[in-house]
Amino acid sequence: MTDTYPLVGRDVRRIGFGAMQLPGPGVFGPPKDHDTAIGVLRRAVEAGVNHIDTAQFYGPDVANELIREALHPYADDLVLVSKVGGQRDETGAWLAAQRPEELRAGVEENLATLSIERLPVVNLRRHPDSEVEFTEQLDAMIELREEGLIEGVGLSTVTIDEYRQASSRTTVACVQNAYSVADRSDQEVFDACVADGTPYVPYFPLGSAFNPQNPVLGIPGVKEVALRLDATPAQVALAWLLRLAPNVLLIPGTSSLAHLEENLATSGVTLSESDVERIAGPRS
Repeated sequence: MTDTYPLVGRDVRRIGFGAMQLPGPGVFGPPKDHDTAIGVLRRAVEAGVNHIDTAQFYGPDVANELIREALHPYADDLVLVSKVGGQRDETGAWLAAQRPEELRAGVEENLATLSIERLPVVNLRRHPDSEVEFTEQLDAMIELREEGLIEGVGLSTVTIDEYRQASSRTTVACVQNAYSVADRSDQEVFDACVADGTPYVPYFPLGSAFNPQNPVLGIPGVKEVALRLDATPAQVALAWLLRLAPNVLLIPGTSSLAHLEENLATSGVTLSESDVERIAGPRS
């Protein structure tokens, strides 16, 4: 199993870092421990992570400002990936921001808070109930790339039809959809990305961060293999994703140094073919 995969022409480690858990509860407001949040980011990069996922609306601004404080000026090989299509109100509610002008404003806000002139990748996070035509959004993202504000156009929370539509118009830098051993409803998009060699970045790889009842870690096959390999269930669930295809890139997030080390150690977990089948469970 390879340790890296190309993302916008740069080889990134397949275990990256997601900044979503760095702000306060509900991904809103400042972190409970500012110094630890800075330490987590610096330790991740020190350990070889060169793919960090973030968004201006994580906080809002908080995740990006922490990344800037901890890591600016950025290493040449660091690929920062952000997303647009959402925003927060003063209470922390998640709101859609899907119009082309809102996508542009989101990119500009990301550039400002990260203190960077061009972002390597920006994901268009498609809202399932968006009243804006997908083609209009795609046009806006391609225009931002042509202006040099972003290097690659990524997609998030898209259907197979939207992925294929975008692929027919432009190179898709990556796809970020929900996928885990407990939720494989995105299998058709996953398979299309594997066939095309498009980096696939599963979010909620261990189940939703907003749901305390974690279905992934309770799967019998995950627990059984973890016990046999002397690994944690989370490491086994992440290793299972890496084993599926070389274009899978992970961005597990945490605000804990100990949890970060656990996530990074996933690279040392080797699953056999029988392990993979045991974790996946019986075929329906």
